[in-house]
Amino acid sequence: MAVKIRLARRGRKKLAIFDLVVADARAPRDGRFIEKIGTYNPNSNPATIVLNDAQALKWVMNGAQPTDTAKAILSYRGILYKKHLQVGVIKGAITQEQADAKFEAWKAEKETKIQTKSTNIQDSKDKSKATRLAAEAKVSAARAEVIAAKNKVEEEALVASVVEAINESDDDAAEEVEETVVAEVAAEEAPAAEEAPATEEAAPEAPAAE
Repeated sequence: MAVKIRLARRGRKKLAIFDLVVADARAPRDGRFIEKIGTYNPNSNPATIVLNDAQALKWVMNGAQPTDTAKAILSYRGILYKKHLQVGVIKGAITQEQADAKFEAWKAEKETKIQTKSTNIQDSKDKSKATRLAAEAKVSAARAEVIAAKNKVEEEALVASVVEAINESDDDAAEEVEETVVAEVAAEEAPAAEEAPATEEAAPEAPAAE
């Protein structure tokens, strides 16, 4: 029976995760499988891979053929390199201790690279966030300046209109006072003008009494 190591999809449409399974090569893509040996989550950065290394190595050594994606995952986790070392042990080219030492050295170097990549990604995210916050702060400050300038202009216009209204009110009041004074003076002068002729007429009657 031809056996393949491939991915079986599950999860939501846009956030799918995959199981790494050993299955009959004739089985449907997401059909029945022989054994699940790991999971692959491409939604994280870097991608998250959980793998049963011992079972994966066993199936690879027994001739299971991985698909292209599964092969990339196995290579990333060092399964194919470990297979290469085990073939060397079987052929007598190196001892098991030497093979294990080589693999541990490779694994340590790989983990360092992964950690460095994760740190760089986080630093990039932090820097991007800081840049975005600084840009937002500048925009907020500029907006505040525009609002303050607009408020100042409106306040100055309001003060000018109030002063103008007060001046107009003072002018109107002065005109009213002036008109009132003129009217009162005219009213006082009118009776005096009427009494003057009466006095002049009364003066000639005195000789008639003699």
